[in-house]
Amino acid sequence: MTTYTASRITVQVPDFDLFRRNYEDAVPDLPAREVADLLERGAPWSEMAGLVDRSAPHGFLIYSRNDAYPLMHAAGNATRCVWYLMGNHILAERMFRHDPRTMLYAPLRTVISEDADARAWFSVEQPSAQFASLGDPAISGVGAELDHKLAALLHALDIDPPKSLLQN
Repeated sequence: MTTYTASRITVQVPDFDLFRRNYEDAVPDLPAREVADLLERGAPWSEMAGLVDRSAPHGFLIYSRNDAYPLMHAAGNATRCVWYLMGNHILAERMFRHDPRTMLYAPLRTVISEDADARAWFSVEQPSAQFASLGDPAISGVGAELDHKLAALLHALDIDPPKSLLQN
């Protein structure tokens, strides 16, 4: 068993709906059809990397999204919350080749939520802490790179990134 400390980053964002729109614009959906086409024809990995570079303006794509509100509202909760799996399979592969357990943490899980006072929040666990738990410097290095990409994404969304994302 491995025990490690996770570092959750939660930053207040100005408005749930506005931030969600801006986030989904900055982190577009995985171009699933194009990825499937590349896989089907056995394209070289360099073509996949090119597709991701063209498709992910800030280095991340959305692999999945789930709006928790409908189900939670059925139980009487009025709080809005959407969670995402956000990542970059080119970066994930650079870790996977060393240890497939990296897929425990890739793609990253992010959450946009509201609290009882209708304040909006963005939350994510710090990538470097998650990936460092595997004890491989090659993986830890990509985790630190993901911290920097996450900081740049927050900056592009007009949110001051926490200093912890810039330290590695």
